[in-house]
Amino acid sequence: MISTSSTTLNNGVQMPWLGFGVFQIPPGETTYNSVRTALQAGYRAVDTAAVYGNEADVGRAIRDSGLDRQQLFLTTKVWITDHGYDNTLRAFETSKGKIGLETIDLYLIHWPARAEFTETWRAMERLLQEGQVRAIGVSNFLKHHLQTLIEKSEVVPAVNQVEFHPFNVQPALLEFCGEHDIRVEAWSPLIRARYFDHPVIADIAAAHRCSPAQVMIRWDLQHEVITIPRSTQEAHIRQNAEVFDFQLSAEEMSRLDALDEGMRIGPDPDEFTG
Repeated sequence: MISTSSTTLNNGVQMPWLGFGVFQIPPGETTYNSVRTALQAGYRAVDTAAVYGNEADVGRAIRDSGLDRQQLFLTTKVWITDHGYDNTLRAFETSKGKIGLETIDLYLIHWPARAEFTETWRAMERLLQEGQVRAIGVSNFLKHHLQTLIEKSEVVPAVNQVEFHPFNVQPALLEFCGEHDIRVEAWSPLIRARYFDHPVIADIAAAHRCSPAQVMIRWDLQHEVITIPRSTQEAHIRQNAEVFDFQLSAEEMSRLDALDEGMRIGPDPDEFTG
């Protein structure tokens, strides 16, 4: 069972709560087949990025799916080496050409990368104004990055895609995004399957007769965080979407929240420069 429910971004655009991520899925047929499987399973959002090297395969899978383009939500991202106004506009044209779709639903700055990202954002505001993208946002931005962007820009980001899972909750960032109507989206919500055997996660999964992955995705959704799990295995792709027919109790949510230790499996956004 998959839900097609969506959230309303701060500019009125509808974005599905659950999407399919393609980070580290090899370019070519592996990405193409994984996305086709996800779309057949009912996913209606796909998240890619220029640096992943698989934008073309995602675009081909979407075009070959036979689904109405209006039913689908596609995200891609501008990479660190393309920061800056003119560079961003060129990078967007490159991504758009690879994807082969007229409009990108959500375009993100992939990392702040100690760059003058306000110029990157200014180019993205232009793309939004021209209707080439439906929404713009950021990825891996901490509170101070967001504050700088909001102070120097016309458009508040619609989305901030960050590392988010029970071991790295970032409550202050979550609160700040909520105050500014920025929707949080979780990348690597399953922590690359490293903690499926954690006693708390395993115990809750057993209680609901579901997988540890389903518990973690459900925890995200109950925190009102958009979630983009990934897999190349059909069974897991389908199973990861079956999270709308059960609910975690307040006590179970608290147990998972208590696992937070600020642990990152990805880079620190203040240090990462590509």
